[in-house]
Amino acid sequence: MVIFKYIFWILYRIWFYILVALPILILFPILLISIAKESWYPFFFRIARLWAKFILIGMGFAYKIERDQIPENSKSYMFIANHTSMADIMLMLVSVKNPFVFVGKAELVKIPLFGFFYKRTCILVDRSSAKSRQAVFLRAQSRLKTGVSICIFPEGGVPEEHILLDEFKDGAFRLAINHQIPIVPITFADNKKRFSYTFFSGGPGKMRAKIHKFISTEGLKIDDTRSLNNKSKAIILKQLQQFNNIK
Repeated sequence: MVIFKYIFWILYRIWFYILVALPILILFPILLISIAKESWYPFFFRIARLWAKFILIGMGFAYKIERDQIPENSKSYMFIANHTSMADIMLMLVSVKNPFVFVGKAELVKIPLFGFFYKRTCILVDRSSAKSRQAVFLRAQSRLKTGVSICIFPEGGVPEEHILLDEFKDGAFRLAINHQIPIVPITFADNKKRFSYTFFSGGPGKMRAKIHKFISTEGLKIDDTRSLNNKSKAIILKQLQQFNNIK
């Protein structure tokens, strides 16, 4: 019985990468056109949302999204969420209709096919380089001027399995204050259980997300970064704790 579980997990992981690659291969010419101009990014984003839905459904994830507040089409936001899974990217794309740009790890560029478009549509950061972290602010400023939003997983990486929610880095909150855009905290409840970075784990089932009420940054200054960070983390942590008590 244990052997069958391990075989399932191996095939399940392989199936995930097939689902990631297949739409990219099929839509490759259209995707290339959609990233040819920065002003065409919203079209690319719509395709990315369909790609994300395809993967989640194909993996057997029954996602459910609860919204306390809905983003307005004409505004930019800073979307943040807890980070526990490779499926976080897909669930974020499905949860948010407003076009946004991910700020993510530079090493993901190495993933075949996915990395090609990731490099050309996301803001890459090497967290070990102060120069790279500084460049993120300049690139984010440029993208915000085009009317899109920004998405950052503020834990700065995936915490160890036993950690419910790791400490948040300040970058997302400094950016939000600098540009006076609202913070949108989002809690992912089941991603670690469904598809964590532990290879022999996971499986089909429910995948819940909650978009919380937005946190205004209007009138805040850089000195308020830490308090904004703590407030955002407390909202996500409280919801995680509530989700964990729901069977």
